[in-house]
Amino acid sequence: MFYDVMISGAGPVGLFLACELALAKCTVLVLEKAEHPHSPLKQLPFGIRGLSAPTVEAFYRRGVLKELMVPQRLKDPFGNTAKAQSRRQAGHFAGIPFYFDDIDTSQWAHRLPSSTDTMLLSEMEELETVLARRAQALGVVIKRGVAATGLHQTGDGVRVESDGQSFQGKWLVGCDGSRSVVRKMGGFEFAGTEPEFTGYSAQVEIADPEKLSPGRNLTATGMYFQSQPGFLVMQEFDGGASHGAGPVTLAQVQQVLRRVSGTDVTVSALHVAATWTDRARQATSYRNGRVLLAGDAAHIHAPLGGQGLNLGIGDAMNLGWKLAAAIHGHAPAGLLDSYHTERHPVGAQVLDWSRAQVAAMRPDPHARALSAILRDLMETRDGATYFAGRVRGVFMQYDLGGGHPLVGCSVPNFELEDGTTIGELMHDGRGMLLDFVSNAALKTLAAEYGDRMKYVAGRAKDQCGLSAALIRPDGFVVWASGQQPHLADAGRTAARWFSANPR
Repeated sequence: MFYDVMISGAGPVGLFLACELALAKCTVLVLEKAEHPHSPLKQLPFGIRGLSAPTVEAFYRRGVLKELMVPQRLKDPFGNTAKAQSRRQAGHFAGIPFYFDDIDTSQWAHRLPSSTDTMLLSEMEELETVLARRAQALGVVIKRGVAATGLHQTGDGVRVESDGQSFQGKWLVGCDGSRSVVRKMGGFEFAGTEPEFTGYSAQVEIADPEKLSPGRNLTATGMYFQSQPGFLVMQEFDGGASHGAGPVTLAQVQQVLRRVSGTDVTVSALHVAATWTDRARQATSYRNGRVLLAGDAAHIHAPLGGQGLNLGIGDAMNLGWKLAAAIHGHAPAGLLDSYHTERHPVGAQVLDWSRAQVAAMRPDPHARALSAILRDLMETRDGATYFAGRVRGVFMQYDLGGGHPLVGCSVPNFELEDGTTIGELMHDGRGMLLDFVSNAALKTLAAEYGDRMKYVAGRAKDQCGLSAALIRPDGFVVWASGQQPHLADAGRTAARWFSANPR
């Protein structure tokens, strides 16, 4: 079969992208090298991932959020420390916590009472299970135990080779992780910085657990964190030398834990262990011909703050509708290239955010001085609000031009007078022309685009001063009017994003 899109990698990013493409009536094949999707490292507590505001909104707008049970029952992973009993931790930067009671959410513009949470906790295994089930229900074909070993581009398609098998499609998207085979075979440059530490995730039994403190602990030689007894995360500043050096042993975990904690703690058993680093690299281009990259295949960084998953889901949400428009032949000029233009700066910003955390965590006097200043800032109301907003993606905005402050922002979750929200109206993945003043000319404009654009008219309980707005399928505002809509501007913007020849 000749598919519209082939996706290498059945992690959350690849599966969510597959769902977006299938929702837009594309045929999709997902190839995954692992035969089985299950792993202890995907399950709680190691599999815990924070979902930031753009990801929560994306899942809500596609009806995925209601299928996830873990975010509904897992609220506070930091509640096992004595300090957490008096103050609820909202997150951290470089191991320095900030707290809910310091955050002034009134500074976060356009967040309405009907808005989704700005942060939820999830589990990787549940997330993959839910997305795989959704993808298959939409008609996506998922083949496991199939590793890409070669690819060949032609003018109108891509062929992927895998141990004697061959698969063909119009496009190929590499969502196959930090060691992406698609990225390497596709000829992408992967530029960035080398690691400063080796990180460890391990499930152990400890003979004398009283020698370790609960929670996150920055020390003179690194960091160790216990989310619960026996589940350890450690960082040792060895330049990444121990990552990929072979299977992690009990003796190695004990040695690292003793060096980092400054105690003579004894590890009596090792059940699960893996290493990682703060290597920060990014593809200089997210597209090479008919091959594109998303998620960790396009960018890697230290998993401090858990922003990697959110960055990848943002890639998938941005790319899906644009690639579908190209496949169906109604993409305006430059639409698919805007995937790189919009997402590359977001990735670069996250990489720098990660590097800044590493700089403040180094075990040296300069980093300790920097960390002390950051701690003072984060204990102020404005400081905690800023750091929380950055970690949660509240300030996310694309540079799309236009004079209204909402252009380039995620559309507020307006609640209409009948109780329906904008997020609920976006389950079908279509763009939307939102008309609070019931302008007949706007209705006519939307009709020109047929099923590519939904027309929604009616008053909202809080309209944020808007009369009308044009919303892309990924939920971002491309045109907004605060007064009587300027129809010529609306028409030009619709042509730019939805096709210059609508019918």
